[in-house]
Amino acid sequence: MRRLRPLLMLSVFLAAAPALAQRADLPPPETVIEVLDNHPAVKAAAARVEAARASRDMLARGPHEVTVEGGYVRRSVDYEGEFDEFDVSITRPFRLPGKAALDRKAGALEIEVAENRMADVRHQVALDLSGLWHDWLTAASLYRIDLETVRWLEAELSSLQRRVALRDASELEVDQAMAALAQAEAQAAASLAAREEARVTLSASFPEIPLPPEPPELVLPESPPQGLEALRELVIEHSHEIRAAAREAERLGVVSRRVGADRFADPSFGVRMFSERSGMEKGAGVVVSVPLGGGHRRAAADMASAEANAARLELENVMRSVTAVADADLSNARTRLKAWQRAQAAAQSAAEAVGRTERGYQLGQIDLADLLYARRLANDARRAEIMARSDASRALLKIQIDAHTIWSPDEDGDH
Repeated sequence: MRRLRPLLMLSVFLAAAPALAQRADLPPPETVIEVLDNHPAVKAAAARVEAARASRDMLARGPHEVTVEGGYVRRSVDYEGEFDEFDVSITRPFRLPGKAALDRKAGALEIEVAENRMADVRHQVALDLSGLWHDWLTAASLYRIDLETVRWLEAELSSLQRRVALRDASELEVDQAMAALAQAEAQAAASLAAREEARVTLSASFPEIPLPPEPPELVLPESPPQGLEALRELVIEHSHEIRAAAREAERLGVVSRRVGADRFADPSFGVRMFSERSGMEKGAGVVVSVPLGGGHRRAAADMASAEANAARLELENVMRSVTAVADADLSNARTRLKAWQRAQAAAQSAAEAVGRTERGYQLGQIDLADLLYARRLANDARRAEIMARSDASRALLKIQIDAHTIWSPDEDGDH
């Protein structure tokens, strides 16, 4: 029974795990949300939102400013003497009707673009966290299994060595056990290295998340309560990438209209005052200037129109890309979940086979080589179950992250 204990523990765990809270192996949601909000990439994107707000204010006020121009001349006239003369003009361009409204609309859309891009950056950081976290959990679970195998082989080798001393076992069996132990130790060492590498990578990438000394066990995958089909629809509906592309296409459309309106240049109005011949002649008047647009303005309008058309086509491309991601998320979640269920059944069958082989070995009906082979098959099956469980958990979490139903300020569905 001592040899069966690790496999029986696995069976008990597989049977009891559905009672555990869903995704109990993930860090607390409030911790994750705070970490994501304060991630450097997200804060950089937030700074770009502030830049967009400043740009909105600039557009609302317009580029035109008051211009003060003046000059002073001391003129000398033969037989008349010297005279002080000066002139001053104050002018300001004014946007033609409709241009200011287009500028304000473009500024508001620029903020929406920046906000959605910030949300998309946050979403990508959440996916990065999910990947690194699962790497750590998976490597730790594999190491636990390999360590159990090492400890069982150590105990078996010790038992065989005592039996050899009593002439109840052969040296060949000791050699077989030592070879199996060496192989198991090598695999455990590789698993430990993978676990530590995953830990330091996760810790360096997200230092704000406190990592427990021993990582939690991967919980059993379960379909989310919303249903996978509903999550697939939410992936598209809640996509910040689509929203950013849509707002950018709309913004560039407004900019195109604004640049087209600039083919009719803004006039400048002002006043001019002058004094000539040391004040003997004075005057004041109104000045008006209107730039005459040419080929440059026409080319600028053509370029803005082309950029707006490109943005509309890019929106269509983004929509296709996000739809493909949603379909892939749905397919991957379904197939990975089924693959894990089959791997789970295989691990249970392998555990039962080892139990029967163990009893046969104790009764002297099966030799050590067959037992070691059965143990190796069972260990491989348990490792395959861990990998399949990890893949299914990753896929299920990814579709939830993409649908913004977890680790997201949008979880309440208010958009």
